[in-house]
Amino acid sequence: MEVDGKRGVMRRPLRIGHRGAAAHAPENTLASIEKAIEFGVDVVEIDVRRSLDGFLMIMHDARVDRTTGRRGYVHELTRDEMSGVPTLADVIETVNGRAAVMVELKVRGIVGEALSAVGSHPVYLASYFHSEMLRARELAPEMKTIALMDGVPVSPIAFALDAKATHAGFGFDSLEPGVVELVHAAGLQVFTWTVDDPRDIAQAVSLGADGLISNFPDRLP
Repeated sequence: MEVDGKRGVMRRPLRIGHRGAAAHAPENTLASIEKAIEFGVDVVEIDVRRSLDGFLMIMHDARVDRTTGRRGYVHELTRDEMSGVPTLADVIETVNGRAAVMVELKVRGIVGEALSAVGSHPVYLASYFHSEMLRARELAPEMKTIALMDGVPVSPIAFALDAKATHAGFGFDSLEPGVVELVHAAGLQVFTWTVDDPRDIAQAVSLGADGLISNFPDRLP
């Protein structure tokens, strides 16, 4: 959890809406994003993939089947064939500075395009592809980047530092006191997902997480 250096007090964790406010509206849609903003989130989290014709589409899965009623891989479909699925540019325009945006890059090779799409909007870039986070740091040295991790690596600090990330992201099941302390000692912040149960939210706060990612952003402190 971030410390306010001027006052020496603990700031509350950032309230991050998972795929917008996925428990209240269809995930990764403009409606879900609007709902998250309505709940007063600090950050809206979304997922990005590239379409066949080069647009950055907001879609978690590699295929569109689960969320659109259509079939096929995102990278094999054009934007028009995914009518109703927003682009990253659509999201930035919709948010319009009312919150930061956490952009999870689900595929390699789109860092430059993502940076162009977000412009000067406050953004966190996140990915399990840590080489993409390193590339983001090279292209935009001031960018906040999140090295996402499955489980707890032997050295989570090495993973994050090798990627020159500013944040480390852990699933809530992997969030341990020692891990949070190590990450903080290295000068990085910790985001955790997906905390929906009030007991999990309270636990994540007690462990010192700096950002809480939830499908129910209205439950976050």
